[in-house]
Amino acid sequence: MKRRRTALAALTAVLAAALTALPAQPAGAGESEQVRNGSFDTGTDPWWSTSNVTTALADGRLCADVPGGTAERWDAAVGQNDIALAKGETYRFSFAASGVPGGYAVRALVGLQTAPYDTWFEVSPQPGPDAGTYSYTFTSPVDTAQAQVAFQVGGSAEPWRFCLDDVSLLGGVPPVPYEPDTGPRVRVNQVAYLPAGPKNATLVTDAATRLPWLLRDAAGRTVAHGWTVPRGTDASSGQNVHSIDFGAYRGRGGGFTLVADGETSRPFALGADAYERLRLDALKYYYTQRSGVAIRDDLRPGYGRAAGHLNTPPNQGDANVPCQPGVCDYRLDVTGGWYDAGDHGKYVVNGGITTWELLSTYERETLARTGRAHALRDGTLGLPESGNGVPDILDEARWELEFLLRMQVPDGQPLAGMAHHKVHDEQWTGLPLLPSEDPQKRELHPPTTAATLNLAATAAQAARLYRPYDPAFAARALTAARKAWTAALAHPDVLADPADATGGGAYPDTDVRDEFYWAAAELYLTTGEGRFQTYVLTSPVHTADVFGPLGLDWARTAAAARLDLATVPNRLPGRDQVRRSVVRGADTYLAALRTQPYGMPYAPPDNLYDWGSNHQVLNNAVVLATAYDLTGADRYRDAAVQSMDYVLGRNALNISYVTGYGEVSAHNQHSRWYAHELDPALPGPPAGTLAGGPNSSIQDPYAQSKLTGCVGQFCYIDDIQSWSTNETAINWNAALARLASFVADQA
Repeated sequence: MKRRRTALAALTAVLAAALTALPAQPAGAGESEQVRNGSFDTGTDPWWSTSNVTTALADGRLCADVPGGTAERWDAAVGQNDIALAKGETYRFSFAASGVPGGYAVRALVGLQTAPYDTWFEVSPQPGPDAGTYSYTFTSPVDTAQAQVAFQVGGSAEPWRFCLDDVSLLGGVPPVPYEPDTGPRVRVNQVAYLPAGPKNATLVTDAATRLPWLLRDAAGRTVAHGWTVPRGTDASSGQNVHSIDFGAYRGRGGGFTLVADGETSRPFALGADAYERLRLDALKYYYTQRSGVAIRDDLRPGYGRAAGHLNTPPNQGDANVPCQPGVCDYRLDVTGGWYDAGDHGKYVVNGGITTWELLSTYERETLARTGRAHALRDGTLGLPESGNGVPDILDEARWELEFLLRMQVPDGQPLAGMAHHKVHDEQWTGLPLLPSEDPQKRELHPPTTAATLNLAATAAQAARLYRPYDPAFAARALTAARKAWTAALAHPDVLADPADATGGGAYPDTDVRDEFYWAAAELYLTTGEGRFQTYVLTSPVHTADVFGPLGLDWARTAAAARLDLATVPNRLPGRDQVRRSVVRGADTYLAALRTQPYGMPYAPPDNLYDWGSNHQVLNNAVVLATAYDLTGADRYRDAAVQSMDYVLGRNALNISYVTGYGEVSAHNQHSRWYAHELDPALPGPPAGTLAGGPNSSIQDPYAQSKLTGCVGQFCYIDDIQSWSTNETAINWNAALARLASFVADQA
């Protein structure tokens, strides 16, 4: 979960001073027009433009001659300031626009006219030579008299002309209910079911009694049939649903469909090939998240870009980053690592749990009865390091590990051995923005105990896994882990400030007992030393139930320790109890899955879906998969495999949450550089990218304008503006990679 912005900054360039404004009409009392002179009947006042744009009236419209050669959309703009908005009021934002030549995207927005330039609504139409009319509704999240309507038109290589008319921001209009297109009422895993695995679907229907179903192959022939099982009202969606079990059919091929209640599902395959691809695509995602290196287009066609944050203008860079004022008087080289999510920040606590999960994905392949380490061998991910004799997944994880090591406070400094919590921009930046074009100052944020223990845990884990390939790096990692452990013991309660959320997420954590337990466990597993064994055995976390309904995450790391203590060979006294605790946790998730008509091991309290709920579904399934590795019981294997159905389409929205997988998949995840929705010149997220998923808190204004009052699974929208439901994040993809790898192994 990102726990980050109060709102996103939109404009990062100072716009020209506004012309004298007329008094804003009051908002909140019936329908009221907030834009003055939107039809340009009285000239151009009070509209402004940036100094590089020439505006004039033409045929009753405001036309702007936009220069070529600007880098960002906000480098050229027209707009109007001093607009009043009322919190909770619905507005209709409409305008007519044309562009000559056509095809250039315009960023039309309603936001704050002063720093930090929050955006409350934005769209990116591409007007053509003939004037088109555009109309949208949104609900204001704020009370303000300093709103701005702006049309950002920069970023084109060539000059063009943008014309505008009938601009309106009408307050007091009735909200337009958001009705997602959920497609056919038969909900399936749109990608693939294993031929010898569980095969389940969900039918949305008003019927109270059982209904017949048919399974058809690609030629339309019926190859299996049966009866649905009524399940009543599903709390996670508010829908009346039936379940369909067609697991007895063991055929193979593509283009299968399920038919029930007059509806035909989206197509799917029966086979394992898709999971072999998905395990690799989910891991290939990390290369295009790399900071500090140019991304090669020959390795990721369409995703090549310049290196970000290398102190090359306009970047201020990560090679010599200062601390926030008053935090320290030194600078660190913190280049490298992965961009955490859709922003340009890098966070040790989220990088830590992500690195652990990738390393554990590889470690499981070397230890489990169904593991296939060869599937993650050198050369499988198409990396610059491929061919060096090291498994590619270890090469990719090392890119982040090197960054984590650089975040350690140097010897001789206060808090030496601790790790800085994060590094990111001084202020929020807008969308879209390539990493190489970020002009913001970078800052190190204070060290924390949580970050230090993340470093200790992952560096200790790395020491045992890299030893066969690079003994020197393994030794360096273990030295750093020991130093971090000692520093954390000396400073056990240095916590992140929850208000430190400008320019990047705060990632606060008020209880670090689980991080101490995790770090001690990894150090014990790597060294076997008695002091770490003693800490593990005496920790109150060791005997606690660590498998809660929400699943493991960056702020809940005890489960990471428990899974590794149960599976990595060791001589911990009472290890049988550790293994049994994992199985008990799996039993809890198995019971949740069986009560959920959509078949996922996730039933959050009060049906309140948490931030990043999709990866929590997957991590709960990882516990089920681990129980299978420990016991060999098919019920755990089948439940883990079935859990993948939810993220690949068997859900209330009938959408695959993984980009490029399924007939209808999420593809507008929130990101500054996978931003095709806002800038056609940029790519969308790469195949194998997991969307965060339903989030009952819908913190972002765009989601609030569409989803207020949503129930569970419906608290999601596939739009780049919805950073609380539709972001991409490194820890979320790690859960996808781990479970996809397990499912692929079960073929």
